[in-house]
Amino acid sequence: MAALVVFAGLAFGAMVFAFAFAAVLLKLAIRLIFFPLFLIKWVVSLLAMVIVGPILAIVGTVLALVVGLVVAIPLMPLVAMGAIVWLLVRSTRRAVA
Repeated sequence: MAALVVFAGLAFGAMVFAFAFAAVLLKLAIRLIFFPLFLIKWVVSLLAMVIVGPILAIVGTVLALVVGLVVAIPLMPLVAMGAIVWLLVRSTRRAVA
């Protein structure tokens, strides 16, 4: 009985290996057939990124500055209070070196 289970396991493993091998061969054949289309896709993607990349960089920089200003403007009263405290607390005499 155990030999039958082992034989069934080996047969199942052989079938899985055969189907996996057939799938790899099919994938390789599809890649070879469609390789020129993949090359065209890579070239088009490269051109799109060359055109769109700098635009996205500029838009990202502008958005970062806008977000920074939106966050910084409500904090201006705290900066003013800190400047007033600094002006009151700082020493008016020069440090002795």
